[in-house]
Amino acid sequence: PFIDERRFHYGFFVGGHDQSLKLENNGYIDPATGQQWVASTDRTNFGFSVGVLGEWKMNKYLALRVLPSLHFGSKHLSFRNLATGEDEFQDMKSCYIGVPIDFKISGPRFNNYRPYVIAGVAPMYDLTTGKQSKLKAKPFTVMVEAGLGCDLYLPFFKFIPELKFCFGLNNILQKNRKDLTDRKQLIFTESVDRATLGMVVLSFYFE
Repeated sequence: PFIDERRFHYGFFVGGHDQSLKLENNGYIDPATGQQWVASTDRTNFGFSVGVLGEWKMNKYLALRVLPSLHFGSKHLSFRNLATGEDEFQDMKSCYIGVPIDFKISGPRFNNYRPYVIAGVAPMYDLTTGKQSKLKAKPFTVMVEAGLGCDLYLPFFKFIPELKFCFGLNNILQKNRKDLTDRKQLIFTESVDRATLGMVVLSFYFE
């Protein structure tokens, strides 16, 4: 019952997430073949998240959190040839390591419940490579995140469900494709100007 009186406390979390890429197509037409391709994220992409939590209580209602975490998942992309109707697909696997830094603003405690909102930034680094793929992502991105949750006070620990929305700030599309051995694959990269990462994360904390 006195966990909120501690200046520092720790925990861990597990959860799931949905990854997506926001793709900006540019209408590129290959001058040699006349082909024009359009790329999109064509389905929900569920993944697994796990991490640890360190929280510093700044005052009664405000806390600073650091959450080293791993996110295992993928993004399924589809490419359509507007001239022929042909479809191509790519499963872009990823393993992001992140260190989100969030401010947690809590409301008053009511019995064994205490709602809160969070906001912060999350630098992320992808440990996978994606060589020889139609699109390749740069490994580093920075995301802003916002969410809400509720502290549930149990006899021996605190259980916290939380829903968080994350929005990438930088273009992660790798335009320099020296890794490609088949230069015909370059048309997919040339057809897209910008790609930004988005995530929706549902986490369950134990403190």
